[in-house]
Amino acid sequence: MATMEGLQILLLLVLTQMSLTGSRPSAGSARIDGTSNCTTTNAYASFPDHSICRAASAAYPRREQELVAAVAAAAAARRNVKVAARYSHSFPELACPGGSDGAIISTRWLNRTVRVDAEKRLVTVESGMVLRDLIRAAATLPHSPYWYGLTVGGLLATGAHGSSLWGKVGAVHEYVVGLRIVTPAPASQGFATARELGTGHPDLDAAKVSLGVLGVISQVTLALQPLFKRSVSFVNRDESDLAQQVATWGDLHEFGDITNRETLPCLCTRADERLEANGSDAPRCSATRTVAARVESQAYGLTNDGVSFTGYPVVGYQHRIQASGTCLDSAEDDGLQSVCYWDSRIRGPFVYNSGFSVPLSRAPAFVADVQRLRDLNPQAFCALGVSGVLMRYVRASTAYLGKPDSIAVDIDYYRSYASGVPRAHADVIDEMEQMELLKYGGVPHWGKSRNFNFDGAIAKYPRASEFLKVKDRYDPEGIFSSEWSDQVLGIRENPSIVGKGCAIEWLCVCSEDSHSAPEKGYLCRPGKVYTEARVCAFVGDEHAGFVDVLWNVVPANAALF
Repeated sequence: MATMEGLQILLLLVLTQMSLTGSRPSAGSARIDGTSNCTTTNAYASFPDHSICRAASAAYPRREQELVAAVAAAAAARRNVKVAARYSHSFPELACPGGSDGAIISTRWLNRTVRVDAEKRLVTVESGMVLRDLIRAAATLPHSPYWYGLTVGGLLATGAHGSSLWGKVGAVHEYVVGLRIVTPAPASQGFATARELGTGHPDLDAAKVSLGVLGVISQVTLALQPLFKRSVSFVNRDESDLAQQVATWGDLHEFGDITNRETLPCLCTRADERLEANGSDAPRCSATRTVAARVESQAYGLTNDGVSFTGYPVVGYQHRIQASGTCLDSAEDDGLQSVCYWDSRIRGPFVYNSGFSVPLSRAPAFVADVQRLRDLNPQAFCALGVSGVLMRYVRASTAYLGKPDSIAVDIDYYRSYASGVPRAHADVIDEMEQMELLKYGGVPHWGKSRNFNFDGAIAKYPRASEFLKVKDRYDPEGIFSSEWSDQVLGIRENPSIVGKGCAIEWLCVCSEDSHSAPEKGYLCRPGKVYTEARVCAFVGDEHAGFVDVLWNVVPANAALF
């Protein structure tokens, strides 16, 4: 039986060389400290601005009636409220109500299967169910993100997706045929009500991707498909025609994706089909090439029989091959050897993951520009590690805040635990993101992006005004809104935070040198390929003053999977 226990590790985890076998995440999961006067954070124990999110109270409902009561209590007290999933993997402050007197509702215990209709191929689950458990309960979910540590409510809120241009789309929300959502209500209705949105309901396309500002999703009904197998092969090939290949690969392979990186002298393409029935650049690049070769030799965690890899293609059932995340199940008594690398108890590499989508029609030109940027200094792209530039395919969504036909780009890079510390070749990463957003009309991932990437993003969604109308009807007092969500949705000023060192912390695009780190040799300069970009570039005689976390924390004997 084929498995995919290490595949997502290629994207984020492999750089740490942590074991992925065997822990119920503790500090590595979304943490809510206490039930009153509490603080909360995401799985990485840090938001982009290093801020601490405080709240006056936290509730842990176990059934819908308790969820309604929690929303009613917040609405009656006119407190802002946000939902925290069990494993909060969103980098922005989606789960922070703002201020210190708000409320947090955890969906940790809303994690059950409500019903399964085998004849109609429908499954209804509570919103706190983790994707891993949904896959086990409903083995025929057609598409999903690669990481299965997301909750159903969380992945719907942010529009999380896998890779596919075939069928409905690679996003889970396109298979939602109904949901129940708890929203504020007038005092005459008890301050909260549960709304049921079925197929054809005019508000369903707003609720499917909502950033959590409409209310708390209680239950979700998903359409399934008959069980099928997939055939997966990773193929290294010359990248000279990458700009042309990116436009066609998704049409050729139902679950295909592309990874382009400097750490291997090639393009790694994933042929994935459904089967019927700044220290020194040299050591950084050398180390990541070594890890990349090791991961490739282990088939990115794939096996042919559940134990070992004997060769491509790897064939297996969908529910065994579509997503990974075994560090979620690591043992509590193994000395933290198998926890997720972002677990704050081990102080592992501090990684930021940015995601954005480029319209498919403009993807070849975007890729050509990225190659030009890379060719100016190939070793700079070693800062992206083994993950490189991952490109997945997303078909146009019916959700009001869903994406058009796109190439979804993911990049990972390190940040410092301390504020104001520059990163190696940050100017290259910043230029690539600004190029995607400003030159090529891309949009940021709702759950994986930096503050400045959301500036003006809402204007790129043609049906955003319809979404805001639903928001006003469901939550006219803005109970489920926050300063951050209002900024992202264009209701308030933009989410950039401008000040000294703001561009080093990714809170703004620099417009003057003080926004960088002039005292450390970093100044605000134009981009090298996209000259309209403004980036923090190092202009000193030697690279100094930045943190390259990789070399400080990777255990020499740690396992990859």
